[in-house]
Amino acid sequence: MPPAAQPSCPFCDLIHGAGEVSMCYEDADVVAFMDIQPVNPGHLLVVPREHYESLEDIPHALATHLFEVAMQLAPVVKHVGGAAGMNILVNSGAAAGQDVFHYHVHVIPRRQGDGFVVPLPFGGSQMPDRTVLDASAARIISALRDPVAIRPERRVASEDRRAPSR
Repeated sequence: MPPAAQPSCPFCDLIHGAGEVSMCYEDADVVAFMDIQPVNPGHLLVVPREHYESLEDIPHALATHLFEVAMQLAPVVKHVGGAAGMNILVNSGAAAGQDVFHYHVHVIPRRQGDGFVVPLPFGGSQMPDRTVLDASAARIISALRDPVAIRPERRVASEDRRAPSR
């Protein structure tokens, strides 16, 4: 069955020339452009040319390539903007703060006192008992060993969920 028609995607539109974009990197699979709502000057987005909604949908090799590009751009952005630090982050899913549902990586130059907060460690959490941490680790290890569990290698099948090319 063909994938369902996707509503208009602002990143797909930009990639296909339907809007103004300040491009700073391009290759066959990935583009990077300046964020129009930057945390600080130099904030950019690294985006796959093909539409994948989330971390669960993007093929492993392509996600790896996006992070390689982000790692290539980060020191340049830091140097050019005179930043004191950097954040490289992904918001995958609405609960994680994703608001454009085309997978992308933020490269954010940081300045002391800029007001942007990624509160880790999270002040609202309590340190769990070691037995709770060990039990969580054991469940993760078990899922990694389970041949039926979702694995990164199985993301190839997820390519069927990508939006049709425009």
